[in-house]
Amino acid sequence: MLLVVALVPVALATLIGLFLTWPGDAPRSKVDVGFGLRPVQGRVVAAIPAPCTAGNTEGGQAKQCISLNVLLTSGDSPGVTIQQVLPDEPSTPHFTAGDDIVLAYTGGNPSEAESYQVQDFQRGSSMLWLVVLFAAAVLLIGRWRGLASLLALGFSFLVLAVYLFPAILTGASPVIVGVLAASVIMFGVLYLTHGVSAQTSSAVLGTVLSLALIGLLGTAFSAATRLTGLDDDTAKLIGILGHGIDARGLLLAGMVIGALGVLDDVTVTQTSAVWELRRANPELGFRALYTSALRIGRDHISSAVNTLALAYTGAALPVLLIFALSGQGFGTMVTTQDIAQEVVRTLVGSIGLVAAVPVTTAIAALVARHDDIEPVG
Repeated sequence: MLLVVALVPVALATLIGLFLTWPGDAPRSKVDVGFGLRPVQGRVVAAIPAPCTAGNTEGGQAKQCISLNVLLTSGDSPGVTIQQVLPDEPSTPHFTAGDDIVLAYTGGNPSEAESYQVQDFQRGSSMLWLVVLFAAAVLLIGRWRGLASLLALGFSFLVLAVYLFPAILTGASPVIVGVLAASVIMFGVLYLTHGVSAQTSSAVLGTVLSLALIGLLGTAFSAATRLTGLDDDTAKLIGILGHGIDARGLLLAGMVIGALGVLDDVTVTQTSAVWELRRANPELGFRALYTSALRIGRDHISSAVNTLALAYTGAALPVLLIFALSGQGFGTMVTTQDIAQEVVRTLVGSIGLVAAVPVTTAIAALVARHDDIEPVG
């Protein structure tokens, strides 16, 4: 009854929220953002140093470039070889003969070099093999539970692609949409992966309460620290859309979605620990279950918090290196917009993780005492 009373209103509120905020067609950018041009595949036949075009000088000397002979393998002129000249700079990728690349067709004569721009490397086949390897590892170790986790992963991406992204782009509140998307992912992933049971429902309830705490703390400290959410990527997004967007709300939505991935790991682990303890000794009461499982949770907290902090540090590594080169003090560096929002994101998420352990353990210990569990042996 506790689980029904707590979770049914959350599920109903989520369904109503989805109905009210379901997006229409997402807007298409009228600005060239590097993805709207028609992609054409090609292969580098030769990559040799060459002088740049006239007028490109540096210190009175002609700048050096890289001349690529590219064989087009798709598009309107397959089999045609064109020449592309790129500046030889530290930021220019290193191309060698045999590289499969992607060019952008800008229009005009499809047989002319001026109609193309080198965009990127082709990565599809390599990434596909990596996905196959990942799925095979999950299925080999997890078996049927691994298959369920892969389906849950696909469900998460489906929610993001079909609901979250279009809803935000069509003008819905990023905070509301982020919370609703996290709720749908939470219900779908946990029940799909672990089945419908009192144990899973205990993990869901613990996740709900922890996400609520993260949302409240994120809102409070984003305002207290005057975070605008206007980093380079968000500013670029606003420029592409051509109208404003709730940048701070986008930051909060990212906090909730980002924390969910680690939260469900913590809550599921705690409920599993409680049920296994009860199965090993059905005579354990609420207090014994809670204290024993909490000892397990304390070990989990340290690793989970470290994981979250390192994940955010890795994502912000280029920015950190730029500030390290600037020679600014630590206090100045850590309070800048780009770094401060990652610090707030990490600390708020970590507080939610820490709180999830005792909260979920208490719920699980209370519910497990009234669940029919077959003892071991």
